[in-house]
Amino acid sequence: MTDIISAIKALDANAQVVVNGEPSNQAEYESQVKYISGADENGTAIYKDTQDFTWSQVSAKKAELQTAYDNNEYQRKRADEYPSIADQLDDIYHNGVDGWKATIKSTKDKFPKS
Repeated sequence: MTDIISAIKALDANAQVVVNGEPSNQAEYESQVKYISGADENGTAIYKDTQDFTWSQVSAKKAELQTAYDNNEYQRKRADEYPSIADQLDDIYHNGVDGWKATIKSTKDKFPKS
């Protein structure tokens, strides 16, 4: 799952931002997202008067990240299904590389690339 902060960080990994909630439109974005320009002498954040990125830029990046996340669902499912590395090594020891390949192939077949 992708969120606004991930989209902002994908646009600028060094962005300093505070997000309250998960905005779903421009008005919410403008009220819930505050970019930080620095800190005062007490360490309190100083917020910028303007947004570093537009709602259009952030929502487009969020959609792009969500598509990539969705397209890689098979990888997450496979990772959960594969035996541990210790079990895989044990499989190789007892059944050889061909036996191990059969074990791995069953998971790959269960969760094919889309």
